[in-house]
Amino acid sequence: MSDTMNNNVILTTALTGAGDTVGRSEHVPVTPAQIAASAVEAAEAGASVVHIHVRDPETGAPSRENALYCEVVDRIRQTGVDVVVNLTAGMGGDLVIGQEDPLKFEEGTDLVNGLDRLPHVEQILPDICTLDCGSINFGDGSSVYISTPDMLRAGAKRIQELGVRPELEIFDTGQLRFAKQMHAEGLIDDPSLFQLCTGIPYGAPSDPAVLQSMVNMLPEGAQWASFSIGRKQMPWVAQSVLMGGHARVGLEDNLYLRKGVKATNGQLTEKAVNLIEQLGARVATPDEARKQLNLRSLNA
Repeated sequence: MSDTMNNNVILTTALTGAGDTVGRSEHVPVTPAQIAASAVEAAEAGASVVHIHVRDPETGAPSRENALYCEVVDRIRQTGVDVVVNLTAGMGGDLVIGQEDPLKFEEGTDLVNGLDRLPHVEQILPDICTLDCGSINFGDGSSVYISTPDMLRAGAKRIQELGVRPELEIFDTGQLRFAKQMHAEGLIDDPSLFQLCTGIPYGAPSDPAVLQSMVNMLPEGAQWASFSIGRKQMPWVAQSVLMGGHARVGLEDNLYLRKGVKATNGQLTEKAVNLIEQLGARVATPDEARKQLNLRSLNA
């Protein structure tokens, strides 16, 4: 893989995520109206892509309710603002193992098979949906994210049948190895799209040498992006672009514009656009992103 700087950067803004962030910032969007408005704000600030989770409007808890996804996407489309839509398909993989009895799953478990994570993708047919490419110990304690090879092969095949581009979420090198295996088996169409996720306990660390190692492992012709979390979010935009990749920002991964100042998705997007331009690159328009990733036509 080339280490040449990327001059046409696809910038994704991850709007809300599934983390316990609602109580930590008033800017984290919760309702479909808020999430859609935040998507429009990000798009107007220069985002090529918006990555969308939904939340229970009453509690702010993460949700995988179809109707909420449909309302968010409908609201975005009704504004006429052009942006590439990327829906999470990672919900339904949460397993909290009992400390006393490991066969007893505790509160917070939401575990379904690979195909049952996709009904909103089947209904909405977004441009992109995510595919989390392996299981991982998620933080301290007894929480595990489950995504087995059988689940992944079934999910990848269905996403391929739908004509949606999977964004392969990679949290460590073993997951990248399996994603490459799915690509070799023909379950992932070219151009393959990888999101190299760093800084999440306990996956790949935010270490440039680790990122370069993962980039070196990518299949020929792959498109890739990378992100880090918290205060490393903006430095990682530069890191990714300088290594030849695309970038991601947003409140899913970081709540602050700078120390002590809470951000909106629009502000984080604007800051990333400025940073990319200061490096001598530019941010791709949504239409340019569609062409680069060979996404379906809007009229398909």
